Amino acid sequence: MHKKLAVVILNWNGKSWLEKFLPSVVRFSQKSDIYVIDNLSTDDSIYFLMNYFPEVKIIKNDKNYGFAGGYNEGLKHIDNEIYCLLNSDVEVTENWAEPVLELLEKNPEIAAVQPKILSHDKKNYFEFAGAAGGLIDNLGYPYCRGRIFDDTEEDRGQYNDEAEIFWASGCCLFIRSKDFWEQRGFDERFFAHQEEIDLCWRLINSGKKIYYTGKSEVFHVGGGTLNKQSAKKTFLNMRNNLVMLLKNLPFPNLVAVLFSRLCLDGLAAIYFGYKYGISHFWAVGRAHFAFYTLIPGTWKRRQKHQKHQFYQSKWLIFKHFLK
Repeated sequence: MHKKLAVVILNWNGKSWLEKFLPSVVRFSQKSDIYVIDNLSTDDSIYFLMNYFPEVKIIKNDKNYGFAGGYNEGLKHIDNEIYCLLNSDVEVTENWAEPVLELLEKNPEIAAVQPKILSHDKKNYFEFAGAAGGLIDNLGYPYCRGRIFDDTEEDRGQYNDEAEIFWASGCCLFIRSKDFWEQRGFDERFFAHQEEIDLCWRLINSGKKIYYTGKSEVFHVGGGTLNKQSAKKTFLNMRNNLVMLLKNLPFPNLVAVLFSRLCLDGLAAIYFGYKYGISHFWAVGRAHFAFYTLIPGTWKRRQKHQKHQFYQSKWLIFKHFLK
């Protein structure tokens, strides 16, 4: 079963992360194929891999395609049945892949799975990017079991289950290659951030299921490429979330949700500007204008069928910040 799996790490100038975390991947994934897709790094990542990890296969992209495009380009050269898309700043644990592979083996309707994602710095707390499985509210705000906006829970065993979720985190995403390519991979226009939510939403619309298993756990640093205080990250998250909603929302919900979100984003711009600086205020405005330019292409990418009941919680932003 392991030989079906390719553990695939996307790298861009991340030698320091590879030095720190690749040893755990190699140690605990010896029965699987391990790949590094390099997005035309300018550091000596390739030299480091060739000299210290000859067992790791290297795929060289001809430019930096970002997270979404980088994986799409690199995965064209990998023919394993299951991919594990793994961030370079993730530490894996012993037998981390087994519970996920068993879940996929027993349930052909499941397209993607994520393990429990804990913080590398505070190992008894969930990590922002995925925690115990991704969900979404009726206004399209992504959140997780174990994490709402910036607030994370302590891991007390409350999510040691296996459960159906709405989206699996791209920091450690197991996905069947057949399902990945049937959806034409990630939407490369996203560049980075929320492309995995868009992909999972498309999979659900096509009748597939997304799952979480608490029987496997990994530790994620987070912010290895763009930290939370990056204005570029604010821009990408805001723009990509709007694109994702236009692309995947059931039509009866579409106008009301988009109008609400555009208004709430205005309040978010003021909040971000106060908390992080004026560059974040402008990032929200730039995200909106970028979204408007992408509307024609996004409309063409809408699937024929959208799930009418797509959310797991209502009015999350009001419950969290006002109450």
